[in-house]
This record gives sequence, structure tokens and C-alpha cells, in this order.
Amino acid sequence: MYKYDDYDQQMVDTRVEEFRDQVRRRLAGELTEDQFKPLRLQNGLYLQLHAYMLRVAIPYGTLNSTQMAALGDIADKYDRGYGHFTTRTNIQYNWIKLDDTPDALADLAKVEMHAIQTSGNCIRNISSDQYAGAAADEVADPRPYAELLRQWSSFHPEFLVLPRKFKIAVIASEIDRAAMRLHDIGIRLVRSDAGELGAEFHVGGGMGRTPFIAKKLRDFVPIDQMITFAEACVRVYNRYGRRDNKYKARIKILVHELGLEAYAREVDAEFAHLLTQPIEPPLAELKRIQGFFTDPPFAQETGGEVDPDDRDDPDFRLWLDRNTYPHKQPGYAIANVSLKPIGGIPGDATSDQIRLMADLAREYSFDELRVTHAQNIVFPHVKKRDLYALWQRLDAADLSTPNLDTVGDIIACPGLDYCALANARSIPVAQKISERFGSAEKQAEIGELKLKISGCINACGHHHAGHIGILGVDKKGKENYQLLLGGSEGADTSLGQITGPGFDEDGVVDATEKAIEVYLANKQGEERFLDTYRRIGMAPFKEAIYG
Repeated sequence: MYKYDDYDQQMVDTRVEEFRDQVRRRLAGELTEDQFKPLRLQNGLYLQLHAYMLRVAIPYGTLNSTQMAALGDIADKYDRGYGHFTTRTNIQYNWIKLDDTPDALADLAKVEMHAIQTSGNCIRNISSDQYAGAAADEVADPRPYAELLRQWSSFHPEFLVLPRKFKIAVIASEIDRAAMRLHDIGIRLVRSDAGELGAEFHVGGGMGRTPFIAKKLRDFVPIDQMITFAEACVRVYNRYGRRDNKYKARIKILVHELGLEAYAREVDAEFAHLLTQPIEPPLAELKRIQGFFTDPPFAQETGGEVDPDDRDDPDFRLWLDRNTYPHKQPGYAIANVSLKPIGGIPGDATSDQIRLMADLAREYSFDELRVTHAQNIVFPHVKKRDLYALWQRLDAADLSTPNLDTVGDIIACPGLDYCALANARSIPVAQKISERFGSAEKQAEIGELKLKISGCINACGHHHAGHIGILGVDKKGKENYQLLLGGSEGADTSLGQITGPGFDEDGVVDATEKAIEVYLANKQGEERFLDTYRRIGMAPFKEAIYG
């Protein structure tokens, strides 16, 4: 994984000391809240319902055991003993005290981490495939290119005050594990017929108040022009994006209102101009970055196979089937840790659990972990013969729930329990659904079903992209929940459709169960919920839900 150089470290350390002085001035009354707000947001500090929240960047979801352990220590030292992993592969601390924030940021800087550009109208944390560098289906490891984009976008003088926040994802396989087409810019690394590496650009995706699926802008941009083309895309948005109405300020609105062809013409003209300027980083810089992303020293012998005696343990066998994924290296597997225990809060982990995962990464996964946009943790490189020992350690810490991509693997934002923007609570709904469908037998019967919950229209819980999505809204001062069906975040990206009138908290759980019953009654063969919904349409579901 990438290691800071002297410039990186100095940049982060300088920002910490700058913010320390800003906090001092705020506490002394030298800055008003209105003056302080843009300064704290530049450092990932939000003021929520009950306390400050600090959002820490985890670029492309990759971190090592030292960094992970530090996140656990920060949870103990400055919060209430836990952290919340988010759909942007960040971690949030929900109970930070203002006067502690500079010290927390300083502790992060010691392990090459920060909270810069995790908020504000700038280019946010670059995301990628959580299986990058481990999956067999990628044309290249996307993380060096995500890191190149991170370095290009950090403190970019033109893009620190964009019309609205801006999100970029980079993947390198046909299977989209990062919701690439629901980003402002989605990049898929591809190879030409001649075998040359390039970037396929998609623009104008996003969820929130007006969701859009990104449109393909270019089939192939040579890889040595990727940054220049990205700059052209963002420059055109910065020039024409609306600043008079924050609800219409995202690039998705610009692409929609201009039309893809008109936007493309503007980008092509800007791209042609930028090609005459020294925008692209030198090839030596890409080579330097790539040097940090070589394969781990896989054993000369294979990682072995799972011991047949270990497979006799039915709980382990279920976890093995549900929570592991094939690895490109024989004898190895990708192991997923679900942060969704039955009845738990999706994405939350205690400080002890965080430190344990750090220890396990050091012992079993070449000192590397990944955070996923589904709010889980990945050990990317585990010997198959070590999987049982890993599972036993996870199981003892309540981290072995075998529910990946099932109805129990719920994405949920913090909702009205924490967020000042929320209209309704997300966490209790997620807990009730998890408890209702938590049994292994029920999840096996239902199969793959991605359920996502947002507490407001901003869609931090990705409800538009759920096979079943739930959106909390305010209805005459009461929490009300809309049910959506048919969303998807993968290569077959689609947006969920509202079934009809909303429900109260218990009602939406019942409506979810009715929708699942319709699926089970109508599925054919190995159809997923999404497949059945697309085949039979909304009508049977509405009839069952509303009578």
C-alpha cells in the first residue's frame, strides 16, 4: 500500500497545526460559528445533533494494521469506544469534543492518515474495488490510479470550492463492486484490442434528491492522459455547474440539462487545451506509486486448502460459503468480515473489535485490510489453510456473521439518531429487519438480496441502489418510510422505484416481508430477488403490500 513521502507528511502535519490554531481561536471566542464552519468542514469535522462528528479518510478503502489499530485507540481516547464505517469507505467518530479534535488529527497524522477533504464542496475520498489487487477478474490493480487521483485532487487550487461535493470511483473489472456508475465520475480501467491500458469514463451519476446513473463519456482514454481528462471533466463542471441552488448543483444535473453530447463537446475542447499544458504527472511518478502496490510475498508453496475436518464445523462452513471470495493466487482466499451482526448497527465496530481486526490482518493477511462501501471489512490475502483459525478468532469477537450480500447485510446511514440532516431514524429499522430475517435458514431461502436504508433524501444509505430500498421522510412531523424496489449498484445499475404510500417504522418492516414473500412465491430457478422483480414487474408487489 502507499506510503507517505516527506511532502505528504509535511502537508498533513501543517494542516493539523493550522487547525489547532483555528480551534483555539473558536474556543476563545475569536471566531464565530459562521466563521469557523468552513474551516472545520475542510478538516472533516461536522456538528451533528448531539456532538461533533469527525470523518476520517481511508483512500480507496486500504489501510494497514498500524492504521487500523490507531483507529481503535482514537475511538477509546476521544470517542465512546467505537467507530462507524461508512459507504464512502471512511470511518466516523460521532462523539468528538471540539477541543480534542486537533489531538485526534495529530494521532492520525502519526500513522499517515487525515480527515482532509472528507467534507465540503471538493473532490472527496477516492473509492475503489475492495478486492483490488486480489481478484482474478481485474485488468490491472486500480489502486495506483486511485492514488494518483488522490494526489492530483488533494488541495487542487481550482477544485476546493466546487459548486457541490464531488465523488470519484475507480475499478478495473467488468464486475462493479464499487457502485462506479453512481458516482460523479466513474472510471473503469480497460485494455484495448492491442492490449494497451486505458480508462473508460462515466460522468453524471449520483443518488440523493435526484438520482442519476452515470453516462458513458469515453470508451477509452490512454492511461497516460487519465488525469488530464479527469481535469477537463471537472473544469467544465466547475465552469458551468449551478451555484444558485445547491439542490441542482451536482454534475449529474449539469449533464442532464446540457445533454451528454453538449457536455462532451465542452470536455473535448478543454481536454485538447489541457494536452498542451503540463497537467499529466510524469510517468516516473506513476511508476513510483505502482511500486507500493506489488503483490505480497505469497508463499512459494500454495496457501494450501481448507482442512476437510474444519469443514465439518457447520458454522464455519456457512461462513466459508457466504463470506469468502476467490483469490487470483492459488491456495488463497479473500475473507469478508461482516459488521452486521443480527440486531446490530450496520457499520459499527468497537475499539476492541477494530484492534482485533488489526491484529488478524498482521497475522493472516500480509498486514492489509480494506473497508467496503457496504460498510464491511475485508482481509484481501488469506491462506486457505488459515481460514478456520481466522474464523474462530472472528467468531469469538462477534465478527463472524455469515450474511454477505443477504438481507442481513444491510447498508444504513446513522439517520436521525445522529445526523442533523436526517428526517427519520435508520438504525432501528435496520435492526428490526435484521432480527426478522436473521436466521441462517431464512437467509439461505432468500439468497442474494441487497437492502439499503437512508434517513433522508441525501441517500447516504444508498437506498436508490437497493434491491429493496427504504427512505425515511418527514410526514407532518412524523417519521415515514417509503419502500423502493428494483435498484442495483453493479454492472446492471438501476434505480429503485417507490412502491406507493409510506409506512411507519413497524409497517415498513412488514412491507419488506411482504415483498420478500412475493419474490419467494414467484422466483424461478436460481433467480435473485432483483431478477424476479425485473421479470414480473412492480404490480404483484404492490398488490401484496397494499392489498
